Amino acid sequence: MANGQWYPPEWPDRIRALAEGRLTPVVPKRAATVMLLKDTDGAPAVHMLRRRASMAFAGGAYAYPGGGVDPRDDERQIRWTGPTRAWWASRLGVDETSAQAIVCAAVRETYEEAGVLLAGPTPDSVVGDTTGDDWEADREALVARDVSFAEFLERRGLVLRSDLLGAWTRWITPEFEPRRYDTWFFVAALPEGQRTRNASTEAESTVWIRPGEAADAYDKGDLLMMPPTIATLRQLRSYATAAEALAAAPGRDLAPVLAQARLENGELVLTWPGHDEFTKHIPTGGAPA
Repeated sequence: MANGQWYPPEWPDRIRALAEGRLTPVVPKRAATVMLLKDTDGAPAVHMLRRRASMAFAGGAYAYPGGGVDPRDDERQIRWTGPTRAWWASRLGVDETSAQAIVCAAVRETYEEAGVLLAGPTPDSVVGDTTGDDWEADREALVARDVSFAEFLERRGLVLRSDLLGAWTRWITPEFEPRRYDTWFFVAALPEGQRTRNASTEAESTVWIRPGEAADAYDKGDLLMMPPTIATLRQLRSYATAAEALAAAPGRDLAPVLAQARLENGELVLTWPGHDEFTKHIPTGGAPA
């Protein structure tokens, strides 16, 4: 039975072009995505978006809130609590300004696409309900990039709660893709008093679902996902609470996962190191197997 692995039909041609030196890899952009968790009986559920079927990239696939880093958040100093920028730089494998921007992207995208804000007026608090008209106006300004996240926090007098995030894994879009991202995946727990909603223009629906249930649906071919999404869902299945997952995050390996394509015995072989389930064998002129 076919599973729900997203596999665009143009990949074989692009892989061949890369292998033959006819395609120059695009430099990946920095990005962040967040697996937002809340506790249910026996296991945490994760908040997922279903991308609009009309979208050219991964249309209909299930994913987490996430997006690109805003370079305006690199340098501007913001009110910050939790691990220091130096600690995050070491954890993420980047310099301190990049670490701030990546963490900002994780928090900003969760707010933009799910309406959940990991920030508060003091270092030990988080904001409550963010569904009012004034909050929505600010969220829309962030989506439009009329203001940076650093500017938004400063105007609101908010402290970014980096202690509410855990860095989980890092994936880089394959070299043969025309749009590439170097993406850090984070985990976070839904703050008390806040609730999610479908605030993304790229999503047609959202769902809270237990990782095990989502993985089972993928295995049956009922839910479409990209490799990083299903891989992280499988990793989350062993945790009984959101707190357990967050506690495990600092010990996880953040070495980037990058797909590799090679010519072997007359066929192209596509692999993701450490994730054998995604291996594809592509006969010359044929479809992946």
